[in-house]
Amino acid sequence: MDRESIIKKAQEEFAERIISELDRIEAMKQDAEPRDFANLDKIVVGIMPGDGTGPILMEHALRVARELVKNEIASGKIEFRTIEGMTIENRVAKMQSLPDEVLAACKECDVLVKGPFITPRAGDGLPNLVSANSLLRRKLQLFAAVRPIRIPDKGIDWTFFRENIEGEYILGNRGIRVGDELAIDFKVCTRPGAERIARAAFGFARKNGKHNVTVVTKANIVKLVDGDFLEAVHRIGENEYPEIEIREELVDSMAAKLGSPSFMKGIDVIVLPNLYGDIVTDVAAEMQGGLGTASSSNIGSRYALFEAIHGAGLRIMQSGRGAYANPGSLIRAMGEMLAHIGYGDRKALLDKALDICTVTEKKLVITGHEDGCTGEAFTDYLIDTIRALRS
Repeated sequence: MDRESIIKKAQEEFAERIISELDRIEAMKQDAEPRDFANLDKIVVGIMPGDGTGPILMEHALRVARELVKNEIASGKIEFRTIEGMTIENRVAKMQSLPDEVLAACKECDVLVKGPFITPRAGDGLPNLVSANSLLRRKLQLFAAVRPIRIPDKGIDWTFFRENIEGEYILGNRGIRVGDELAIDFKVCTRPGAERIARAAFGFARKNGKHNVTVVTKANIVKLVDGDFLEAVHRIGENEYPEIEIREELVDSMAAKLGSPSFMKGIDVIVLPNLYGDIVTDVAAEMQGGLGTASSSNIGSRYALFEAIHGAGLRIMQSGRGAYANPGSLIRAMGEMLAHIGYGDRKALLDKALDICTVTEKKLVITGHEDGCTGEAFTDYLIDTIRALRS
């Protein structure tokens, strides 16, 4: 193909990408009103166990959740409903990252809790399907990934608000190959998308008595996209939440200095674009005790999804250590889900029990190996602690 034909083909593909994003902006402007769970006769919680260690960990997390809301389950106020079909085997068989019937079942629920899904990568012998996680976020418009990090003995109580749909992820599988020697991927920021994640972060700060929102970008280099994100945070904060301080940090400094008390002093709430949020929150989770200890809430106007932030643990399963996998991340996700649907007191009880079991008393420790306890034994310990706190 000659140079002019190569350029024309790339221009046509780029135009199609722009049209699809402009259409998405218009759809965002018609977004639904937030759901009021207090007015629902029944709240349906969809459960997707996931791949690898997911089914094992979900069993433990469900035991804890059922203990926390056993009266509501008995009265029919809360229903836990398993959604089948999101195993990697089924997705490969159907050649769909998110099978149609699974998405339909998700939309019949009010909130979702999911285990880890395998995302195929080049060289692993699986079809190169796009990320099921990303598709769920887009299809359900889960624009805010909220990731709390708490380390009580270090005085750390951070809440990260990661933009969950745009950035490098929205067109992550729709880059343009220009001839044989040039590949171009895209990073996207829309004004409605940036403003809604900023408003979520500031709203949380105001509601929870926080005094600072820190915006993390690389706006000194990525002038347009990161610059627009930064400006959106300032616009929303200064116009709608003037009592809250806005602090700016670069993503490389933030990742490097998370462990520095002097650098992080005064930081309460952090708002980040998609890729930066993915990386920085994983670093913060390691400080808390590892990815197995952290959870993520994916919040939209109509739906919400709660999940562990770690992967499927295939190495753990392949080495026969599934029983020793840490259920802490999914258990915390269940707590975040309960708070979201109106049971903040149960999350507070769970947090207190987790602090006892993992920080102060710490009778059992999960290491992921046989030198630590099993996930089942830790869950028993946690449930016993919850019951003791209630008595």
